[in-house]
Amino acid sequence: MADVEVPVLIVGGSLVGMSAALLLAHHGVRSLVVEYHRGTAIHPRAAQCTQRTMEIFRALGIEDIVSVKSEAQFVQDAGVVAVETLVGGVTANYIANLNEGIRDVSPSVRVFLSQDALEPVLKEHAEKLGADIRFSTECVSIDQDADGVTAVIRHRDSGATQTVHARYAIAADGAHSRVRERLGIRMLGHGSFSNSVTIYFRANLRSILEGKSWAVVYANHPRLRGFFRFEKPFESAFLVVNTLGDAHHPDRDVSTGLTDEGILRLVHTALGSEDIPVRVDNVMRWQATADTAERMQAGRIFIAGDAAHVMPPTGGFGGNTGIQDVHNLAWKLALVLQGIAGPKLLATYEQERRPVAEFTVEQAYTRYVLRTDSALGTKDLQPLVNELNVEKGYVYHSPAVIPETPGDTTRDMSPRESRARPGTRAPHLWLERDAKRISTIDLYDRHFTLVAGPAGDAWEGCAHAAAKQAHIDLDVHRIGARGLSDPSGSFAEAHAIEPTGCVLVRPDGFVAWRAKSDANASIRMLADVVRSVLCREA
Repeated sequence: MADVEVPVLIVGGSLVGMSAALLLAHHGVRSLVVEYHRGTAIHPRAAQCTQRTMEIFRALGIEDIVSVKSEAQFVQDAGVVAVETLVGGVTANYIANLNEGIRDVSPSVRVFLSQDALEPVLKEHAEKLGADIRFSTECVSIDQDADGVTAVIRHRDSGATQTVHARYAIAADGAHSRVRERLGIRMLGHGSFSNSVTIYFRANLRSILEGKSWAVVYANHPRLRGFFRFEKPFESAFLVVNTLGDAHHPDRDVSTGLTDEGILRLVHTALGSEDIPVRVDNVMRWQATADTAERMQAGRIFIAGDAAHVMPPTGGFGGNTGIQDVHNLAWKLALVLQGIAGPKLLATYEQERRPVAEFTVEQAYTRYVLRTDSALGTKDLQPLVNELNVEKGYVYHSPAVIPETPGDTTRDMSPRESRARPGTRAPHLWLERDAKRISTIDLYDRHFTLVAGPAGDAWEGCAHAAAKQAHIDLDVHRIGARGLSDPSGSFAEAHAIEPTGCVLVRPDGFVAWRAKSDANASIRMLADVVRSVLCREA
Protein backbone atom coordinates (compact mmCIF):
# COMPACT_ATOMS: atom_id res chain seq x y z
CA MET A 1 0.00 0.00 0.00
CA ALA A 2 1.16 3.53 -0.78
CA ASP A 3 2.77 5.67 1.86
CA VAL A 4 0.65 8.42 3.40
CA GLU A 5 1.78 12.06 3.57
CA VAL A 6 -0.09 14.23 6.04
CA PRO A 7 0.72 17.35 8.08
CA VAL A 8 -0.35 15.84 11.42
CA LEU A 9 -0.73 12.23 12.54
CA ILE A 10 -3.01 11.68 15.53
CA VAL A 11 -2.57 8.41 17.39
CA GLY A 12 -5.82 7.71 19.25
CA GLY A 13 -9.29 8.55 17.99
CA SER A 14 -11.33 8.75 21.14
CA LEU A 15 -12.60 11.99 22.70
CA VAL A 16 -9.34 13.96 22.65
CA GLY A 17 -7.96 12.58 19.39
CA MET A 18 -11.25 13.26 17.62
CA SER A 19 -11.32 16.78 19.09
CA ALA A 20 -7.77 17.34 17.84
CA ALA A 21 -8.79 16.30 14.32
CA LEU A 22 -11.77 18.66 14.34
CA LEU A 23 -9.78 21.59 15.75
CA LEU A 24 -6.97 21.13 13.25
CA ALA A 25 -9.48 20.90 10.40
CA HIS A 26 -11.11 24.07 11.71
CA HIS A 27 -7.74 25.76 11.21
CA GLY A 28 -7.33 24.28 7.75
CA VAL A 29 -4.88 21.51 8.69
CA ARG A 30 -5.35 17.96 7.41
CA SER A 31 -4.79 15.10 9.81
CA LEU A 32 -4.85 11.33 9.87
CA VAL A 33 -6.37 9.72 12.96
CA VAL A 34 -5.63 6.07 13.75
CA GLU A 35 -7.72 4.40 16.43
CA TYR A 36 -7.22 0.83 17.68
CA HIS A 37 -10.89 0.29 18.54
CA ARG A 38 -13.45 -0.50 15.87
CA GLY A 39 -15.51 2.65 16.30
CA THR A 40 -16.43 5.50 18.59
CA ALA A 41 -17.05 4.92 22.30
CA ILE A 42 -19.63 2.25 23.18
CA HIS A 43 -19.82 3.16 26.90
CA PRO A 44 -20.91 6.52 28.39
CA ARG A 45 -17.66 7.27 30.28
CA ALA A 46 -16.85 11.02 30.49
CA ALA A 47 -20.02 13.07 30.68
CA GLN A 48 -19.66 16.65 31.88
CA CYS A 49 -18.78 19.40 29.39
CA THR A 50 -17.56 22.46 31.28
CA GLN A 51 -18.30 26.02 30.23
CA ARG A 52 -14.84 26.29 28.68
CA THR A 53 -15.35 23.15 26.62
CA MET A 54 -18.77 24.40 25.51
CA GLU A 55 -17.14 27.69 24.45
CA ILE A 56 -14.78 25.66 22.27
CA PHE A 57 -17.73 23.76 20.81
CA ARG A 58 -19.45 27.12 20.23
CA ALA A 59 -16.52 28.26 18.06
CA LEU A 60 -16.64 24.94 16.18
CA GLY A 61 -20.35 25.35 15.46
CA ILE A 62 -21.51 22.30 17.45
CA GLU A 63 -22.59 23.86 20.76
CA ASP A 64 -26.29 23.70 19.89
CA ILE A 65 -26.01 20.09 18.72
CA VAL A 66 -24.32 19.09 21.98
CA SER A 67 -26.93 20.98 24.03
CA VAL A 68 -29.86 19.28 22.28
CA LYS A 69 -28.32 15.84 22.76
CA SER A 70 -27.62 16.65 26.40
CA GLU A 71 -31.23 17.67 27.05
CA ALA A 72 -32.44 14.39 25.59
CA GLN A 73 -30.05 12.38 27.74
CA PHE A 74 -29.79 14.12 31.12
CA VAL A 75 -31.68 16.36 33.52
CA GLN A 76 -30.46 19.90 32.86
CA ASP A 77 -28.92 22.12 35.56
CA ALA A 78 -28.88 19.14 37.90
CA GLY A 79 -26.71 18.88 40.97
CA VAL A 80 -24.08 16.68 42.56
CA VAL A 81 -25.18 14.98 45.78
CA ALA A 82 -24.23 12.14 48.11
CA VAL A 83 -26.33 9.32 49.52
CA GLU A 84 -25.78 6.27 51.67
CA THR A 85 -28.17 4.44 49.37
CA LEU A 86 -30.20 5.77 46.48
CA VAL A 87 -33.46 4.72 48.13
CA GLY A 88 -32.40 6.38 51.37
CA GLY A 89 -32.00 9.83 49.83
CA VAL A 90 -29.53 12.69 50.02
CA THR A 91 -27.03 12.96 52.86
CA ALA A 92 -24.86 15.75 51.40
CA ASN A 93 -25.01 18.38 48.65
CA TYR A 94 -21.79 19.20 46.77
CA ILE A 95 -23.25 21.28 43.92
CA ALA A 96 -26.92 22.23 44.10
CA ASN A 97 -27.23 23.26 40.45
CA LEU A 98 -24.60 22.69 37.79
CA ASN A 99 -24.96 26.24 36.44
CA GLU A 100 -26.00 28.17 39.51
CA GLY A 101 -24.00 31.37 39.94
CA ILE A 102 -21.85 30.97 36.82
CA ARG A 103 -24.01 32.19 33.93
CA ASP A 104 -22.50 35.68 34.09
CA VAL A 105 -19.01 34.53 33.07
CA SER A 106 -19.78 32.81 29.78
CA PRO A 107 -22.27 32.68 26.93
CA SER A 108 -22.23 28.90 27.42
CA VAL A 109 -23.43 26.62 30.20
CA ARG A 110 -22.20 23.34 31.63
CA VAL A 111 -23.97 20.28 30.31
CA PHE A 112 -23.79 16.53 30.68
CA LEU A 113 -23.34 14.45 27.55
CA SER A 114 -21.89 10.97 27.58
CA GLN A 115 -18.84 10.17 25.51
CA ASP A 116 -20.65 7.64 23.34
CA ALA A 117 -23.05 10.41 22.26
CA LEU A 118 -20.40 13.12 21.84
CA GLU A 119 -17.73 11.29 19.85
CA PRO A 120 -19.93 10.69 16.77
CA VAL A 121 -20.64 14.43 16.60
CA LEU A 122 -16.92 15.23 16.67
CA LYS A 123 -16.22 12.54 14.08
CA GLU A 124 -18.91 13.72 11.67
CA HIS A 125 -17.76 17.34 11.72
CA ALA A 126 -14.06 16.49 11.55
CA GLU A 127 -14.62 14.30 8.49
CA LYS A 128 -16.74 16.99 6.83
CA LEU A 129 -13.74 19.30 7.11
CA GLY A 130 -11.36 16.76 5.63
CA ALA A 131 -9.96 14.70 8.51
CA ASP A 132 -9.06 11.08 7.65
CA ILE A 133 -10.24 8.87 10.55
CA ARG A 134 -9.39 5.17 10.53
CA PHE A 135 -10.70 2.74 13.12
CA SER A 136 -9.39 -0.79 13.75
CA THR A 137 -5.95 0.63 13.02
CA GLU A 138 -2.95 0.53 15.33
CA CYS A 139 0.29 2.46 15.34
CA VAL A 140 2.98 -0.22 15.18
CA SER A 141 5.97 2.09 15.38
CA ILE A 142 6.74 5.79 15.45
CA ASP A 143 10.06 7.58 14.93
CA GLN A 144 11.12 11.11 14.21
CA ASP A 145 14.00 13.15 12.86
CA ALA A 146 14.65 16.82 12.23
CA ASP A 147 12.23 16.90 9.29
CA GLY A 148 9.23 14.98 10.55
CA VAL A 149 7.61 11.89 12.03
CA THR A 150 7.49 8.45 10.42
CA ALA A 151 5.03 5.86 11.66
CA VAL A 152 3.95 2.40 10.56
CA ILE A 153 0.23 1.72 10.93
CA ARG A 154 -1.54 -1.63 10.56
CA HIS A 155 -5.18 -2.51 10.06
CA ARG A 156 -6.18 -5.03 12.72
CA ASP A 157 -8.34 -7.19 10.48
CA SER A 158 -6.53 -7.25 7.13
CA GLY A 159 -3.03 -6.94 8.56
CA ALA A 160 -2.21 -4.42 5.83
CA THR A 161 0.44 -1.89 6.80
CA GLN A 162 1.27 1.60 5.61
CA THR A 163 4.01 4.07 6.36
CA VAL A 164 2.86 7.52 7.39
CA HIS A 165 5.05 10.57 6.95
CA ALA A 166 3.89 13.57 8.98
CA ARG A 167 5.37 16.88 9.98
CA TYR A 168 4.10 16.43 13.54
CA ALA A 169 2.23 13.87 15.63
CA ILE A 170 -0.18 14.03 18.56
CA ALA A 171 -0.37 11.07 20.93
CA ALA A 172 -3.90 10.92 22.33
CA ASP A 173 -3.82 7.17 22.93
CA GLY A 174 -5.01 7.13 26.50
CA ALA A 175 -3.77 6.46 29.99
CA HIS A 176 -1.65 3.49 28.88
CA SER A 177 -0.19 5.41 25.95
CA ARG A 178 2.22 3.26 23.96
CA VAL A 179 3.58 6.35 22.23
CA ARG A 180 4.40 7.97 25.57
CA GLU A 181 6.11 4.78 26.69
CA ARG A 182 8.18 4.65 23.49
CA LEU A 183 9.25 8.22 24.13
CA GLY A 184 10.40 7.27 27.65
CA ILE A 185 8.22 9.91 29.32
CA ARG A 186 7.43 9.12 32.96
CA MET A 187 4.18 9.78 34.79
CA LEU A 188 4.59 11.61 38.11
CA GLY A 189 2.14 12.06 40.96
CA HIS A 190 0.14 9.93 43.36
CA GLY A 191 0.12 6.82 41.21
CA SER A 192 -2.73 4.32 41.34
CA PHE A 193 -4.85 4.15 44.50
CA SER A 194 -7.78 1.91 43.56
CA ASN A 195 -8.58 -1.03 41.31
CA SER A 196 -12.04 0.29 40.53
CA VAL A 197 -14.98 -0.97 38.49
CA THR A 198 -17.71 0.70 36.47
CA ILE A 199 -20.88 -1.38 36.31
CA TYR A 200 -23.22 -0.54 33.42
CA PHE A 201 -26.70 -1.73 34.27
CA ARG A 202 -30.40 -1.39 33.48
CA ALA A 203 -33.12 -0.95 36.08
CA ASN A 204 -36.40 0.91 36.28
CA LEU A 205 -35.53 3.77 38.63
CA ARG A 206 -38.18 6.25 37.52
CA SER A 207 -40.10 6.14 40.78
CA ILE A 208 -36.92 7.09 42.68
CA LEU A 209 -35.44 9.65 40.30
CA GLU A 210 -38.30 11.43 38.54
CA GLY A 211 -38.58 14.95 39.88
CA LYS A 212 -35.07 14.81 41.35
CA SER A 213 -32.41 17.18 40.05
CA TRP A 214 -29.45 14.83 40.47
CA ALA A 215 -26.72 14.58 37.84
CA VAL A 216 -24.08 12.68 39.83
CA VAL A 217 -24.89 10.76 43.01
CA TYR A 218 -22.02 9.71 45.27
CA ALA A 219 -22.73 6.50 47.17
CA ASN A 220 -21.06 6.48 50.58
CA HIS A 221 -22.26 3.22 52.09
CA PRO A 222 -20.62 1.33 54.96
CA ARG A 223 -19.83 -1.46 52.50
CA LEU A 224 -18.78 0.58 49.41
CA ARG A 225 -17.89 4.02 48.10
CA GLY A 226 -18.35 5.28 44.54
CA PHE A 227 -20.92 7.14 42.46
CA PHE A 228 -23.94 6.72 40.20
CA ARG A 229 -24.90 8.45 36.98
CA PHE A 230 -28.32 8.06 35.37
CA GLU A 231 -29.72 8.75 31.93
CA LYS A 232 -33.29 9.70 31.14
CA PRO A 233 -35.82 8.08 31.25
CA PHE A 234 -34.04 6.56 34.27
CA GLU A 235 -33.81 3.02 32.97
CA SER A 236 -30.06 2.88 32.32
CA ALA A 237 -27.22 3.86 34.60
CA PHE A 238 -23.77 3.05 35.76
CA LEU A 239 -22.24 2.61 39.19
CA VAL A 240 -18.56 3.27 39.84
CA VAL A 241 -17.15 1.49 42.89
CA ASN A 242 -13.76 2.66 44.18
CA THR A 243 -13.45 1.12 47.66
CA LEU A 244 -15.08 -1.57 49.78
CA GLY A 245 -15.55 -2.24 53.48
CA ASP A 246 -14.69 0.03 56.40
CA ALA A 247 -14.19 3.59 55.12
CA HIS A 248 -11.37 4.12 57.63
CA HIS A 249 -9.49 1.01 56.43
CA PRO A 250 -10.90 0.41 52.96
CA ASP A 251 -10.26 -2.39 50.53
CA ARG A 252 -9.17 -0.56 47.38
CA ASP A 253 -8.99 -3.67 45.20
CA VAL A 254 -12.58 -3.85 44.01
CA SER A 255 -12.03 -5.63 40.72
CA THR A 256 -9.88 -8.66 41.58
CA GLY A 257 -11.97 -11.82 41.94
CA LEU A 258 -15.26 -9.98 41.43
CA THR A 259 -17.98 -12.46 40.38
CA ASP A 260 -21.30 -11.92 38.62
CA GLU A 261 -23.08 -12.38 41.95
CA GLY A 262 -20.73 -9.90 43.59
CA ILE A 263 -21.40 -7.33 40.87
CA LEU A 264 -25.16 -7.57 41.39
CA ARG A 265 -24.65 -7.34 45.15
CA LEU A 266 -22.72 -4.08 44.73
CA VAL A 267 -25.50 -2.53 42.64
CA HIS A 268 -28.25 -3.63 45.04
CA THR A 269 -26.25 -2.41 48.03
CA ALA A 270 -25.80 1.07 46.53
CA LEU A 271 -29.43 1.18 45.42
CA GLY A 272 -30.54 0.21 48.91
CA SER A 273 -32.96 -2.50 47.77
CA GLU A 274 -32.76 -6.05 46.48
CA ASP A 275 -36.30 -5.82 45.17
CA ILE A 276 -35.34 -3.68 42.16
CA PRO A 277 -34.71 -5.92 39.12
CA VAL A 278 -31.23 -5.19 37.73
CA ARG A 279 -29.64 -6.34 34.44
CA VAL A 280 -25.91 -5.83 34.15
CA ASP A 281 -24.78 -4.99 30.61
CA ASN A 282 -21.05 -4.66 31.11
CA VAL A 283 -18.29 -4.16 33.65
CA MET A 284 -15.16 -2.10 33.09
CA ARG A 285 -12.14 -2.61 35.32
CA TRP A 286 -9.78 0.35 35.65
CA GLN A 287 -7.29 1.97 37.99
CA ALA A 288 -8.03 5.25 39.73
CA THR A 289 -4.84 7.27 39.27
CA ALA A 290 -3.65 10.87 39.68
CA ASP A 291 -0.52 11.46 37.57
CA THR A 292 0.91 14.00 35.13
CA ALA A 293 3.48 13.36 32.42
CA GLU A 294 6.87 14.86 33.16
CA ARG A 295 6.86 16.23 29.59
CA MET A 296 4.13 16.88 27.03
CA GLN A 297 6.43 17.27 24.04
CA ALA A 298 9.26 15.22 22.65
CA GLY A 299 10.59 16.84 19.50
CA ARG A 300 7.81 16.75 16.91
CA ILE A 301 5.51 14.55 18.99
CA PHE A 302 3.03 16.04 21.47
CA ILE A 303 1.01 14.13 24.04
CA ALA A 304 -2.47 15.15 25.13
CA GLY A 305 -5.45 13.99 27.13
CA ASP A 306 -5.14 10.90 29.30
CA ALA A 307 -1.77 10.16 27.68
CA ALA A 308 -0.51 13.33 29.39
CA HIS A 309 -2.57 13.42 32.58
CA VAL A 310 -4.68 10.84 34.37
CA MET A 311 -7.08 11.83 37.14
CA PRO A 312 -10.01 10.34 39.02
CA PRO A 313 -13.39 11.33 37.56
CA THR A 314 -14.23 13.36 40.66
CA GLY A 315 -15.07 16.84 39.38
CA GLY A 316 -15.49 15.80 35.75
CA PHE A 317 -12.25 17.49 34.67
CA GLY A 318 -10.44 14.75 32.74
CA GLY A 319 -11.92 14.83 29.24
CA ASN A 320 -12.36 18.59 29.38
CA THR A 321 -8.68 19.08 30.19
CA GLY A 322 -7.76 16.94 27.20
CA ILE A 323 -9.99 18.91 24.84
CA GLN A 324 -8.43 22.11 26.12
CA ASP A 325 -4.96 20.62 25.54
CA VAL A 326 -5.59 20.17 21.82
CA HIS A 327 -7.43 23.49 21.60
CA ASN A 328 -4.21 25.11 22.81
CA LEU A 329 -2.10 23.07 20.40
CA ALA A 330 -4.13 23.13 17.18
CA TRP A 331 -3.77 26.82 16.32
CA LYS A 332 -0.05 26.73 17.11
CA LEU A 333 0.51 23.79 14.79
CA ALA A 334 -1.54 25.53 12.10
CA LEU A 335 0.47 28.77 12.25
CA VAL A 336 3.81 26.95 12.30
CA LEU A 337 2.80 24.72 9.39
CA GLN A 338 1.71 27.81 7.46
CA GLY A 339 5.06 29.48 8.13
CA ILE A 340 3.39 32.33 10.03
CA ALA A 341 4.77 31.47 13.47
CA GLY A 342 8.25 30.41 14.51
CA PRO A 343 8.86 26.76 15.49
CA LYS A 344 9.51 27.87 19.08
CA LEU A 345 5.79 28.62 19.41
CA LEU A 346 5.23 24.86 19.67
CA ALA A 347 7.34 24.72 22.85
CA THR A 348 4.73 26.94 24.52
CA TYR A 349 2.26 24.04 24.42
CA GLU A 350 4.06 22.21 27.20
CA GLN A 351 4.97 25.45 28.99
CA GLU A 352 1.31 26.42 29.16
CA ARG A 353 -0.55 23.14 29.42
CA ARG A 354 1.59 21.04 31.75
CA PRO A 355 1.10 23.34 34.78
CA VAL A 356 -2.63 23.35 34.04
CA ALA A 357 -2.66 19.55 33.80
CA GLU A 358 -0.81 19.13 37.08
CA PHE A 359 -3.07 21.65 38.83
CA THR A 360 -6.21 19.95 37.52
CA VAL A 361 -5.00 16.46 38.43
CA GLU A 362 -4.38 17.63 41.98
CA GLN A 363 -7.82 19.25 42.21
CA ALA A 364 -9.48 16.05 41.00
CA TYR A 365 -7.47 14.08 43.56
CA THR A 366 -8.44 16.47 46.35
CA ARG A 367 -12.11 16.00 45.49
CA TYR A 368 -11.66 12.24 45.36
CA VAL A 369 -10.12 12.12 48.83
CA LEU A 370 -12.74 14.44 50.33
CA ARG A 371 -15.73 12.76 48.71
CA THR A 372 -14.75 9.10 48.32
CA ASP A 373 -11.68 7.95 50.26
CA SER A 374 -10.67 10.13 53.19
CA ALA A 375 -8.45 7.29 54.44
CA LEU A 376 -5.89 8.33 51.82
CA GLY A 377 -5.11 11.22 54.14
CA THR A 378 -4.60 14.94 53.63
CA LYS A 379 -0.82 15.18 54.03
CA ASP A 380 -0.08 15.98 50.37
CA LEU A 381 -3.52 17.30 49.52
CA GLN A 382 -3.82 20.62 47.69
CA PRO A 383 -6.47 22.97 49.08
CA LEU A 384 -9.80 22.80 47.29
CA VAL A 385 -10.08 25.47 44.58
CA ASN A 386 -13.35 26.75 43.13
CA GLU A 387 -14.53 24.83 40.05
CA LEU A 388 -14.52 27.98 37.90
CA ASN A 389 -10.83 28.53 38.56
CA VAL A 390 -10.09 24.94 37.60
CA GLU A 391 -12.26 24.99 34.48
CA LYS A 392 -11.11 28.28 32.99
CA GLY A 393 -9.30 30.40 35.54
CA TYR A 394 -5.85 28.99 34.86
CA VAL A 395 -3.12 31.44 33.81
CA TYR A 396 -0.64 30.77 31.01
CA HIS A 397 3.01 31.79 31.29
CA SER A 398 5.09 31.42 28.12
CA PRO A 399 6.72 33.45 25.33
CA ALA A 400 3.29 33.42 23.63
CA VAL A 401 2.11 35.85 26.32
CA ILE A 402 3.57 39.26 27.12
CA PRO A 403 3.16 39.72 30.88
CA GLU A 404 2.57 43.07 32.54
CA THR A 405 4.43 41.99 35.67
CA PRO A 406 7.73 40.23 34.91
CA GLY A 407 8.27 37.15 37.04
CA ASP A 408 4.57 36.71 37.82
CA THR A 409 3.75 33.06 38.54
CA THR A 410 0.03 33.28 39.33
CA ARG A 411 -1.41 29.81 38.72
CA ASP A 412 -5.13 30.50 38.71
CA MET A 413 -7.67 33.20 39.44
CA SER A 414 -11.40 33.76 39.25
CA PRO A 415 -12.64 34.56 35.73
CA ARG A 416 -14.52 37.45 37.34
CA GLU A 417 -11.23 38.96 38.51
CA SER A 418 -8.88 38.25 35.59
CA ARG A 419 -10.20 41.18 33.51
CA ALA A 420 -8.14 40.46 30.37
CA ARG A 421 -4.91 40.00 32.25
CA PRO A 422 -2.36 38.62 29.75
CA GLY A 423 -2.27 34.83 29.98
CA THR A 424 -5.91 34.50 31.03
CA ARG A 425 -8.99 33.64 29.01
CA ALA A 426 -10.47 36.84 27.60
CA PRO A 427 -13.58 37.82 29.58
CA HIS A 428 -17.14 37.30 28.41
CA LEU A 429 -19.26 40.38 27.86
CA TRP A 430 -22.47 40.71 25.88
CA LEU A 431 -22.12 43.01 22.86
CA GLU A 432 -24.28 43.75 19.84
CA ARG A 433 -23.19 43.45 16.24
CA ASP A 434 -25.61 44.70 13.60
CA ALA A 435 -28.40 44.55 16.22
CA LYS A 436 -27.60 40.89 17.05
CA ARG A 437 -26.49 39.90 20.54
CA ILE A 438 -23.05 38.28 20.62
CA SER A 439 -20.42 37.55 23.23
CA THR A 440 -16.93 38.92 23.15
CA ILE A 441 -15.98 35.22 23.08
CA ASP A 442 -17.51 35.05 19.59
CA LEU A 443 -14.92 37.51 18.27
CA TYR A 444 -12.02 35.11 18.87
CA ASP A 445 -11.61 32.17 16.57
CA ARG A 446 -9.15 31.28 13.78
CA HIS A 447 -6.98 34.42 13.87
CA PHE A 448 -5.35 36.74 16.34
CA THR A 449 -7.83 39.49 17.20
CA LEU A 450 -7.28 43.05 18.33
CA VAL A 451 -10.23 44.70 20.05
CA ALA A 452 -9.94 48.41 20.83
CA GLY A 453 -11.99 50.40 23.29
CA PRO A 454 -14.55 52.94 22.07
CA ALA A 455 -11.88 55.66 21.85
CA GLY A 456 -9.15 53.33 20.59
CA ASP A 457 -8.93 54.86 17.12
CA ALA A 458 -5.15 54.94 17.31
CA TRP A 459 -4.91 51.16 17.73
CA GLU A 460 -7.50 50.52 15.06
CA GLY A 461 -5.62 52.83 12.73
CA CYS A 462 -2.27 51.06 13.01
CA ALA A 463 -3.48 47.45 13.44
CA HIS A 464 -3.91 46.56 9.77
CA ALA A 465 -0.55 48.06 8.81
CA ALA A 466 1.13 46.24 11.70
CA ALA A 467 -0.46 42.95 10.64
CA LYS A 468 0.76 43.45 7.09
CA GLN A 469 4.25 44.22 8.36
CA ALA A 470 4.19 41.10 10.55
CA HIS A 471 2.67 38.97 7.73
CA ILE A 472 -0.28 37.74 9.76
CA ASP A 473 -4.06 37.73 9.47
CA LEU A 474 -5.41 39.97 12.23
CA ASP A 475 -9.08 40.56 12.94
CA VAL A 476 -9.59 44.14 14.13
CA HIS A 477 -12.60 45.49 16.00
CA ARG A 478 -13.34 48.74 17.78
CA ILE A 479 -16.25 49.10 20.14
CA GLY A 480 -18.71 51.52 18.54
CA ALA A 481 -17.42 51.05 14.99
CA ARG A 482 -18.86 49.11 12.05
CA GLY A 483 -21.96 47.87 13.83
CA LEU A 484 -20.21 46.58 16.98
CA SER A 485 -21.67 48.16 20.12
CA ASP A 486 -21.41 47.74 23.87
CA PRO A 487 -24.93 48.29 25.30
CA SER A 488 -23.73 48.08 28.91
CA GLY A 489 -20.85 50.48 28.32
CA SER A 490 -18.59 48.21 30.35
CA PHE A 491 -16.09 46.86 27.81
CA ALA A 492 -13.20 49.02 29.01
CA GLU A 493 -13.84 48.25 32.67
CA ALA A 494 -14.26 44.51 32.02
CA HIS A 495 -10.88 44.49 30.27
CA ALA A 496 -9.11 46.80 32.76
CA ILE A 497 -8.24 49.34 30.06
CA GLU A 498 -9.06 52.94 29.36
CA PRO A 499 -11.45 53.67 26.48
CA THR A 500 -8.34 54.36 24.38
CA GLY A 501 -6.77 50.96 25.14
CA CYS A 502 -6.93 47.56 23.42
CA VAL A 503 -6.40 43.83 23.92
CA LEU A 504 -4.68 41.34 21.61
CA VAL A 505 -6.34 37.93 21.86
CA ARG A 506 -4.96 34.65 20.54
CA PRO A 507 -6.96 32.20 18.41
CA ASP A 508 -7.65 30.14 21.54
CA GLY A 509 -9.33 33.11 23.26
CA PHE A 510 -6.48 33.82 25.67
CA VAL A 511 -5.10 37.34 26.04
CA ALA A 512 -1.62 37.64 24.53
CA TRP A 513 -1.04 41.32 25.32
CA ARG A 514 -2.88 44.38 26.55
CA ALA A 515 -2.39 48.13 26.17
CA LYS A 516 -4.28 50.05 28.81
CA SER A 517 -4.19 53.27 26.77
CA ASP A 518 -2.99 54.56 23.41
CA ALA A 519 0.08 56.25 24.88
CA ASN A 520 2.51 54.04 22.93
CA ALA A 521 0.38 53.21 19.92
CA SER A 522 2.45 52.73 16.78
CA ILE A 523 2.63 50.38 13.83
CA ARG A 524 6.14 49.27 14.69
CA MET A 525 5.36 48.59 18.34
CA LEU A 526 2.27 46.54 17.54
CA ALA A 527 4.11 44.60 14.82
CA ASP A 528 6.87 43.79 17.33
CA VAL A 529 4.26 42.56 19.80
CA VAL A 530 2.73 40.26 17.20
CA ARG A 531 6.11 38.87 16.15
CA SER A 532 7.01 38.30 19.80
CA VAL A 533 3.93 36.25 20.69
CA LEU A 534 4.40 34.26 17.47
CA CYS A 535 7.92 33.43 18.63
CA ARG A 536 9.41 34.80 15.43
CA GLU A 537 12.80 36.32 15.01
CA ALA A 538 12.78 40.08 14.48
